[in-house]
Amino acid sequence: MVNIIDQLNRKVQLQAPAQRIVSIVPSQTELLFHLGLNEEVIGITRFCIHPKEWHSTKKRIGGTKTVNIDAVKALQPDLIIANKEENTKSQIEELEKIAPVWISDINRLEQSLDMIEQIGILTGKESEAKAIAQQISERFNSFTPSSVQFRVCYLIWRNPYMTIGGDTFISNLLSKCGFVNVFANHNRYPEINIEKMIAARPGIVFLSSEPYPFKEKHIEEIKRYMPEVQVMLVDGEMFSWYGSRLLNAPTYFEELIREINCISEMK
Repeated sequence: MVNIIDQLNRKVQLQAPAQRIVSIVPSQTELLFHLGLNEEVIGITRFCIHPKEWHSTKKRIGGTKTVNIDAVKALQPDLIIANKEENTKSQIEELEKIAPVWISDINRLEQSLDMIEQIGILTGKESEAKAIAQQISERFNSFTPSSVQFRVCYLIWRNPYMTIGGDTFISNLLSKCGFVNVFANHNRYPEINIEKMIAARPGIVFLSSEPYPFKEKHIEEIKRYMPEVQVMLVDGEMFSWYGSRLLNAPTYFEELIREINCISEMK
């Protein structure tokens, strides 16, 4: 018997470590791969793009907010792994009628480490999960943040522009980098316009690669109104995926900080 309290303080009970797993959260799907659960994972969403071999071979059961309930039921899972923000409450309630649903709720790095260890317990991969969490923790502890507290506006959407508030995982990682989120006094993902962006006085605008796929052409769109501000494309997965991808995040952040410093010195 496996008993655990998930990150929404819900009791999740399994008769044994999960053997038939459906994951409806991309970053947690990638974690399951790194835990060595190739045979146990039987269903994923179309947004679970990592690892590539799973995206092309595993049964896809819709999107993160458009889960095909009948397809999940047909798979007969003994565990469904979800997230409070990425999945809808109504669909989770339907999925609970099929199998136990473990739900994560992650706004800080520490919560992601807890998530990794909990999933390890649920899947019989406790030692592997602890090793991954420890490696992530060690890499962040040895990571040197920016010596300059650059003021950053991090954009996740366009038409309308959307940014991130202080109670998000992305904002927490910005702070780990030594950056200041200029919209930290807002909650979740506020809509903003160019006027609000200018008024917030960022020194840097990050254009995330997801969920909106910002490209080079969008840099000039911002610089037209804010010519003195650094505008850069950033890897959204490094800032928002809270599973095993965090193993690579500190190295990415160090390279990003070096790039920012080089551009600043050239001005």
